[in-house]
Amino acid sequence: MSPVRADIAAAARVVVKVGSSSLTTSAGEIADEAITALAAALAARHGAGIQVVLVSSGAIASGLVPLGLTRRPSDLATQQAAASVGQGLLIARYTAAFAQHGIRTGQVLLSADDLMRRTHYRNAQRTLDRLLELGVLPVVNENDTVATDEIRFGDNDRLAALVAHVTHARALVLLSDVDGLYDGDPRRGTAQRIPEVRGQADLAGIRLGRGLKAGQGSQTSQGSQTSQGSQTSQTSLTSQTSQTSQGIGGMATKVEAAIIASTAGIPTVVADAANAAAALAGDPVGTYFAAHGRRPATRLLWLKHAAVARGSLRLDPGAVEAVVKRHASLLPAGLTGVEGAFDAGDPVDLCDENDTIVARGLVNYDAAEIPGLMGRSTRWLASKLGPEYEREIVHRDDLVIL
Repeated sequence: MSPVRADIAAAARVVVKVGSSSLTTSAGEIADEAITALAAALAARHGAGIQVVLVSSGAIASGLVPLGLTRRPSDLATQQAAASVGQGLLIARYTAAFAQHGIRTGQVLLSADDLMRRTHYRNAQRTLDRLLELGVLPVVNENDTVATDEIRFGDNDRLAALVAHVTHARALVLLSDVDGLYDGDPRRGTAQRIPEVRGQADLAGIRLGRGLKAGQGSQTSQGSQTSQGSQTSQTSLTSQTSQTSQGIGGMATKVEAAIIASTAGIPTVVADAANAAAALAGDPVGTYFAAHGRRPATRLLWLKHAAVARGSLRLDPGAVEAVVKRHASLLPAGLTGVEGAFDAGDPVDLCDENDTIVARGLVNYDAAEIPGLMGRSTRWLASKLGPEYEREIVHRDDLVIL
């Protein structure tokens, strides 16, 4: 065991994510030998008294062949149909594979809404905690059968990072068909695997495909970018990225998930699924992301890394300074514009006068109400419209700086 990864090996509770590309054949069918090998690796940790949560992709991919589909569908309705058929097949294989080791499994399907709304989040947390207390190995997936383009995680790497946070896991292991982050294109024969990332500086200049630099953000399913980290490096390098017809997450999403987890105090390893046992044992495989930072509230983690803004608010310079530098709430007096159609409680982007996104928050008013509030003090609004209008547009407790 590498001393630097002792925290991975010693973790009493670990979340493991595996991608579609590691579970299915080139024809899209479930690869029994891959599930058998993964189950054996996780069973070894479970047998050592470690609580394991498995976040598994593969529901949509597993449903393609039974439905006579030759490739992953692009429309949401067919994706949901494939997930409906495939999820049952996938969990049945996991149940059988873990049963060979005397381990019971439990299926947990989550939507992004489950980690945003407090009551849903608490229910998900209680369910996962109780399953682990009962010795059950939870198998988690996004609820693709009901997820919409507007409210979804977009990839299970991000979901795994959030599940690690929800379950208070002590480590996160992201498994796929790639063996870590590289400082260049490994297909050219000169690139070196990056064994360890201890901070943002270690990612400077590394491009992750789709025009993104490491730590700069990932594309959601809607194509919006989640800001994170340095945007100043000019070096144009490439990391190894999964190129399969079944999965939707490449190295960009894995690095983003590793950043989400590690900056919340959860050490993370990105590794090849074939090295699952070694990664869980703390051996020097894949790329290790050292833990740093404090664990934020789950809804704020979701808001920063997984939420899709329903609209935007434009702030004057004074409001930008108050929100960004003083971490104050956004008041109506600081607003100069509003775009989009959203309801109270929806996530919205907060922009400066140049339309640069500076923060994201949960808004307290419908979009239609806000034009009549802009530029007014809360005291004036309360005197004219009633005491219910003496409140913030976005409260500081429901706001994250990007």
